[in-house]
Amino acid sequence: MIHSFIFSEGKLVGRDLEIEALRLVQGDKGLITWIDLDNPTDDEIKQVLEGIFHFHPLAIEDCMTPSSLPKIEDYEDYLFMVTHAVDFTRQDKFATTELDFFLGKEFLVTFHRTPLRSVTALIDRLAKNAGPGPRGPDRLAHSLLDLLVDNYAPMLSELHAELEEIEEVVLSQDSSKAFVTELLKVRKDFTQLRHIVRPQRDVIDRLARGDSRYIRSTLLPYFRDLRDNLARLEDTAIGYHERLMMAFDIYLNKAAFEANEGIKFLTAITAITIPIMVVGTWYGMNFEHMSELSSPHGYRNAFLITLVFTLLTALYLKKKRWF
Repeated sequence: MIHSFIFSEGKLVGRDLEIEALRLVQGDKGLITWIDLDNPTDDEIKQVLEGIFHFHPLAIEDCMTPSSLPKIEDYEDYLFMVTHAVDFTRQDKFATTELDFFLGKEFLVTFHRTPLRSVTALIDRLAKNAGPGPRGPDRLAHSLLDLLVDNYAPMLSELHAELEEIEEVVLSQDSSKAFVTELLKVRKDFTQLRHIVRPQRDVIDRLARGDSRYIRSTLLPYFRDLRDNLARLEDTAIGYHERLMMAFDIYLNKAAFEANEGIKFLTAITAITIPIMVVGTWYGMNFEHMSELSSPHGYRNAFLITLVFTLLTALYLKKKRWF
């Protein structure tokens, strides 16, 4: 699906034009164009990316092939960026959606395979004419990136809630193999989040420094604020990841302690049976001449000796808190 918005002097003057009309608009140097490709067909990709804008084949290939990391590349007439929107639900867990930007002096083309809340929110805002419209494609790009970063906050809140649940389970007696599986999944989510946020922060940092000629100087403070927001998100993600690893260490130490307690109990049982084994083995020998056999109280004496030493062993182990 192709969404298009045409701006002149900050006002929306056209929307959802046909391909031929977009081609004519692109030739008008006084207009700002935003074209959003929402899960486009191969024919739509060819018509817009190749037919209208003549983007580099490598950039088009990057759009069509999902990338796991954000990136930024300068071409002769435009800037190409790969960013990622994130989402997290208890049902679907951690998910990412790639959002690609082609940013020129008078146009912005975005490309994504699945619907994005940031893109939908900006389209609704523009459709309602809420406030003055953008006077440059760099402003549109910032608005999209700002909305995209804002959507990181609910996801972090969900991950924080799940982290607290994990910490409660670790300190309780309900730890199980299923819990370990859940803990490892959440650990994977945090690792994936860190691997996305840091490169995306580097991409925004390059824009905030003014290294690109497609970002006006008046917008640099806005991009620096966006970079700072990503830095805070990264620090928060690192803190949550460290807490998760601490919870994992506590769980491992707890499991090791419980295993040691079991070993101590089994050892104590074995120690208690030592007098029985010693006396029973001694009197179980079938020698022909044993002085103890001549005693009329041999069985009683053997029983008393076994009982006394067994009780003494049990009291000693109890004092040592082995059971």
